Amino acid sequence: METITSRSNPLCTHLRKLASDRAYRRRSGEFLCDSPKLLEEALLHGGDLRTVVCTEDAALPPIPAGVRLVTVPADVMKSVSPAQTPQGVLAVCAMRPTALPETLPGKRYVVLDGVQDPGNVGTILRTADAFRADGLFLVNACADLYNPKTVRATMGAVFRCPVWNCDIPDLRHLLTASGLPLYGAALRADTVDARTLDYSRCAIAIGSEGKGLSQELLAVCDQTALIPMSDHCESLNAAMAATVLLWEAARND
Repeated sequence: METITSRSNPLCTHLRKLASDRAYRRRSGEFLCDSPKLLEEALLHGGDLRTVVCTEDAALPPIPAGVRLVTVPADVMKSVSPAQTPQGVLAVCAMRPTALPETLPGKRYVVLDGVQDPGNVGTILRTADAFRADGLFLVNACADLYNPKTVRATMGAVFRCPVWNCDIPDLRHLLTASGLPLYGAALRADTVDARTLDYSRCAIAIGSEGKGLSQELLAVCDQTALIPMSDHCESLNAAMAATVLLWEAARND
C-alpha cells in the first residue's frame, strides 16, 4: 500500500481531472467512483478496477491483486474528491467498451434524447436496471455517463446495464434490424395512452424536461405515448416519466 501526502502528486492531478474533465476521461479511458458503495458494486459486478484511494480510517472490502491501493490524509482526500462531503474512498475504473452491437437480442431498451442533467441520466439508468431493461442509448448531447454525478446516481447500475452513445440514424437502423419498435413519450397526432402499448419488445424514448423529444427523434418513432395525469399538470420530470413507462412495461412481463 502506498501513502501520498502531497496534493500535487500526479495521481491527485489525475483524480481531479477525471472528476472535472469529460475529454480527459475519454482520453484516459477511466472514470471516478466516489463512495464505498460504488467500490463494492464495481467488485461485485465485474468493474475493471484500476486504483483505490482511501483515508487511513476507511473500511475497505478485499481488493484484488494488481489494483493500486493508496492512502491519503483527509485534506488530500477533500482536494481530490468531487463530493462536497467525501466518504473516504475513491475508485478509478476503466470505461466499458462502447461499440454498438450488430443486433439487440433483448426485450427492452431506453433511449435518452438530449437529457443533460447528470442526476437524471444516472437515475434513469438505475431505474432501467431495476426494471430489467437490456440497455440504454444516449443521443443528442446527453450528460456524460461517466460524470461523477451521473455515476453516483446510478448506484452501481453503471457496472450492470450496457450504455451506448450513438446518433439517431444508427439507432434507427439498429432498432429496425432488431425488430424493435420505438415508442416516444410525447404528444403527437397519433399519440396513444401509454397503458395500451405492447411492451413485449421495444425501445422507449425520453426527452429532456425543457424541450421534450427532438423533432429528429420524433420523426423516427413508430408510436408516441402519453402518460395519463391531471389536467393541471403539464409534464413529469424525465426520470419520473421513464420510471412510469418502465414500470408499465415490466408489470406486463
